[in-house]
Amino acid sequence: MKQKIVMKVQMNCEKCRTKAMKIAAVAEGVISVAIEREKSLVVVVGDGVDSVSLAGSLRKKLGSATIESVQEVKAESAGKKDPIICYSQYPQYPTYAVVSDQYPSNCAIM
Repeated sequence: MKQKIVMKVQMNCEKCRTKAMKIAAVAEGVISVAIEREKSLVVVVGDGVDSVSLAGSLRKKLGSATIESVQEVKAESAGKKDPIICYSQYPQYPTYAVVSDQYPSNCAIM
């Protein structure tokens, strides 16, 4: 179930905003994180995100964090699909085959 969590966090400086973004981004199941500066809100969208543990970790690092709302996000459109992007762990290099000559030449220059 995809959900949107809005939390009020005490953010006084840019460093605090960066910390809040980092903490929210590494939580399990988070898809996107946004910050509303005027209201000091952190908006997290994710699938199966534990809002209580996320608020606890924000409270531990930043001092004050309260859960404002937790809402279920409805699907935008059923026919629209996201593109699938695949990344491999190792870069793909062309393979070269070494062919040994059956009849080697006696020429030393080649």
